[in-house]
This record gives sequence, structure tokens and C-alpha cells, in this order.
Amino acid sequence: MAGVFKAYDIRGIYGTELTDDLAYRIGRAFVTFLGESCCKVVVGRDIREHSPALFAALAKGINEQGADVIDVGICSTPMSYFANGSLWADASIMITASHNTSEWNGFKLCRARGVPISGATGIADIEEIATTGNFAPTAANPGIIETCDILSQYCAHVASFKTFNGSIKIAADMANGMGIWEAKALEGLVEIEPLYGEPDGTFPNHEANPLKSETLADLQAMVRRGNYAFGAAFDGDADRAGFVDEKGTIIPMDLITALIAQDILSRGPGVIFYDLRSSWVVKETITAAGGTPMMSRVGHAFIKQQMRDHNAIFAGELSGHYYFKDNYTTESSAMAILSLANIVARAGKPLSKLVAPLRKYSASGEINSEVKGEPKAILELLKKRYADGHIFELDGVSVEYNDWWFNVRCSNTEPLVRLNVEATTPAMMAIKRDELLALIRR
Repeated sequence: MAGVFKAYDIRGIYGTELTDDLAYRIGRAFVTFLGESCCKVVVGRDIREHSPALFAALAKGINEQGADVIDVGICSTPMSYFANGSLWADASIMITASHNTSEWNGFKLCRARGVPISGATGIADIEEIATTGNFAPTAANPGIIETCDILSQYCAHVASFKTFNGSIKIAADMANGMGIWEAKALEGLVEIEPLYGEPDGTFPNHEANPLKSETLADLQAMVRRGNYAFGAAFDGDADRAGFVDEKGTIIPMDLITALIAQDILSRGPGVIFYDLRSSWVVKETITAAGGTPMMSRVGHAFIKQQMRDHNAIFAGELSGHYYFKDNYTTESSAMAILSLANIVARAGKPLSKLVAPLRKYSASGEINSEVKGEPKAILELLKKRYADGHIFELDGVSVEYNDWWFNVRCSNTEPLVRLNVEATTPAMMAIKRDELLALIRR
């Protein structure tokens, strides 16, 4: 059972690892963990074929513990977060396995106002309660299930962030998933032409993961055939998005953070977070636009907490998560797309021209290496080897020099270390990348 309880969510193969009985137990454990203050739980779900069965079992467990379920039906993960906050619920659960293939499913858990529950802040406790059966007594008055269509409210919410007149045309790869629902919030704001826009929980065309460049090939081809301002690709539950410019060229997700920051900061100054794998140009762009840049750890639970601690207005992560204070400090891919449309429309220039000045450094991208022995020993080795640089340990080990930097982190779940390198020239980046990989893999 323990294998489905992850660092950031609950996730496993349906029917063997994640069963209806376990979903029922998780429902009971969830309300037990949150206590008597948990009276209303928003529950949304994706289009996987087993999501309705998991919903029924989960809701039964929640109701037996005395809490009501607000059923928002089929929705994107950003819509479920919005529902949590706008309906003043006590908690929420999104039934999804994100970008995983069709045999998987899972739960993303939040407290009130979209505050995530991670392994360190509750998932481990919920696992123990669900495993041991140490539930609070069943309620004398069970909760009920009430339905709520959140889509129209979410659409109105997103629409309030449009800052240009008229429309622009965008190609959008829905990947047969929840991007179909997330994109509904953009109808009437921009002209969207969908790719793989038929709902299908088996994801028949490609893995719904825009972080893998090969999944963007069909979107790139579509953009190159048409006259589009840019292309966007959703992941399975639509809490992440990848982008290509009007020529079909992939835009690194940290550069998207810089572009969105410019749009957000055009309305007023504020703190903006960027994850520590991001290019130096992100910090530079935020500063130039009048914002206060702050570096964050990797992972949505950490970033959302740091945003709340510093009253940040926006944050971007290299994996394609874009977090908005105005969406209860959670992701909204629709708002990210609209921000990019705002920038393009306001500038009156093609997106490739807007991105070009941001491509001033050379980055390796994230490189994973399997290591033998203790991964943390690698970090100690690197600290000694690069002791003459500026070292900080916000997440793993980061070292900065005048003309290059690197970060090495350990995986939470696998014997892997993850390397990111950036330098002022491609030659310098390649030299330092190879030098670091030799040390890591020796």
C-alpha cells in the first residue's frame, strides 16, 4: 500500500496499487486527518475510465466521516484549485494521475484555499491512518454529495486578466486530456484551434507531458503549417503547459516565466519566484520589469509556501508549472496562455522576436544520472571540488561563478542525481557539463 503515497500526491496503477477500497479508506483518513473543521471537500476528476469509480469510493469515505462532498465533476486541476478557493471549501481532492499513462490514477490533496498537502505535511499521516484503520468514529449524520458547475465561474475569472482588444490565433495540443476543459476558459478571449481535442482517457496520440520535447512534434508541425501567434501544449491534468513560438520553435519553460513576469509586472510591482534551475536571464528580466526576483526550491508545495510567505504575485517552474496569486497561489495554464497572448498583442511583434533577447545564455537542460551508493556523497564531493565558487544549498548544491553556474539535486524517489548547468557561451557550458558529469558518474 505504501507505494502509492508519494512526496507530492497519491498515485498508482488502478486496480492493483490503487483500488476502490483504498480510495474509500483514503477518504475516511483524509477527513480524520483534517479533523472536525473539515466540513466541505471539493472533489474533481479527470477523464480516465476509472475516475468515476474512484470518485464514488472516495466520496463514500468522506461522507461517512461526516463531511460533505462538493462534486465539481470533470475538470482540470487548476479548475479544482479555483473551486477550492472560490467556494470557500475546507479542502479539495483532484482525482488524476497527471501525465502518467492510462492505467494510472491518483489524488492531489489540498487544505482550504488551495494549500497543498505533501508527504511532509500530511500524506504520510493519511497513509498511516488509511493503513492502520485508525479512523475517527463514523459520523452520526453522514455528509452528502452536492454538485457544482465551476466552469462558468472559472471562465469569468480568467477573462478578467485579458489586457488587449481583439483576438489572436493559438494552436493548442490538448493531448486528449484535461486541456480540453482548461481551454474552455479561453473561449472568446483568443482564437484556439485544437489538436487532439477529443476527450480520451487512454491518451491515444502521445504521452501528455510537454516537458518531453518529442511530445511537442505534432504541435510544432501544426504551427508551421498555419498562421498562429504561438502554440501551447497541456499535460494530462492541465496544470502544466509547454510553448512553441510562431515558427514552431520550442521555448524553454524558464523563458516563459520571464515573459509572463513581464505581463504581470506591467500592472504593478511585486515579488516573483523562479525555481533555482532557471536561467540567469529570468532574474534579470524580473528586475528590469520592476519586480523583486526570489529564488525557490523545486516542487509545487515548496514554491506555493514561499509565495505565501512573501506575498508573491507569480512564480514559474522549469517543469511548466505557472503559479498565480490571483488563482489562490496555484497553477493556471489558461492564465499563463492569456499572459503570453497579452505580451504578444501588446508588443505587436512575433513571439520569436520577444524571446530572442532572453536566449543570451547556454543551458544544459536537466540531466539525470543513476549513481551507485549514496547520492548525497556526490553533493559533498562537489562542494569540495568547487569550494572557490559561491555555494548555496537551497535545494541540493548550487555553485555560481561569474560566467557559469550549476545545480545538482538528489531525486526524492530514485537513486538519481539531477544536474543543470548554464554558462555565458555554448563552449563553456559543454566543458563544465562534461566535467561535472565525469565527477558524478565516476
